[in-house]
Amino acid sequence: MRTTPTELTNMILIENPQTHAILVEDRKNPTWPGVTFPGGHIEAGETVTESAIREAYEETGLTISQPQLVGIKEWPLDQDARYIVFLFHAYNYSGELKASREGEIFWTTRDELLSGKFQLPHTFAEMLQVFDQPDVNELALKPSQAPHQKWDLDWQ
Repeated sequence: MRTTPTELTNMILIENPQTHAILVEDRKNPTWPGVTFPGGHIEAGETVTESAIREAYEETGLTISQPQLVGIKEWPLDQDARYIVFLFHAYNYSGELKASREGEIFWTTRDELLSGKFQLPHTFAEMLQVFDQPDVNELALKPSQAPHQKWDLDWQ
């Protein structure tokens, strides 16, 4: 089969180019809670980049420009479907921060984000390598053969 049912989403790391602070969101979603980057689903009729710009604005109040696609995160779903997250890095932005119904937003550092102070969604910390290491294009979650482990992580 050459077509695969796919759910397409995006996630945007917005970084202050002077301070290197990063913008995060404390999500209120009970199915995927925790501190993460803004992002969401790609809507019909919009490009992947347009979706990242829209989601950044809807969730932060900031208008980003020239977001750079740095890689993807993907995992299989039931019935041979897949879930793909397009990962963007944005240094150019304007506007005033405002929280959305998705959750509170705030600036932090990478060190603080990974310090254990915040609840992070499953595999979020591991995904940072795609944003920060130019030789890593993808974090692929593959079904694990190990007992008591759902996924094997594969950086490509």
